[in-house]
Amino acid sequence: SHSGARAAMSDAAKACTIRTKKFITNPLLGRRQFVVEVLHPGVAGISKAEMREKLAKLYKVSDPTCIVLFGFKLAFGGGRSTGFGMIYDNATAQKKFEPRHRLIKAGLATAKTGARKQKKELKNRLKKLRGLKKAKAAKSS
Repeated sequence: SHSGARAAMSDAAKACTIRTKKFITNPLLGRRQFVVEVLHPGVAGISKAEMREKLAKLYKVSDPTCIVLFGFKLAFGGGRSTGFGMIYDNATAQKKFEPRHRLIKAGLATAKTGARKQKKELKNRLKKLRGLKKAKAAKSS
């Protein structure tokens, strides 16, 4: 039954309209940035993936992973969401200027692993050691 709901969702996405406002070309950061307004009457919201596809078509972007969408807020009463979008010129500019947490969300970077507490304990253990012993302890963990 879930797949049927998903199909209905994409039909609703076809009915939605995407407008961009305050469009700025930012050559220093190698991107175009804008406010995204999505009109989706009768639908809870549109997935960022579907919006990314629509924007890629609209602005003729060859690589949709260079489109970053975030900060969407639903207008009171529904039917309209506004958020922020950026289209990077290339993947290198995106990796250079995009915050790490957004790169992780987009799947372009890996999240740090390991517990925070363990890292801190190791750091404090290493403070007590010097020279080769310190290098050995750091490598073994």
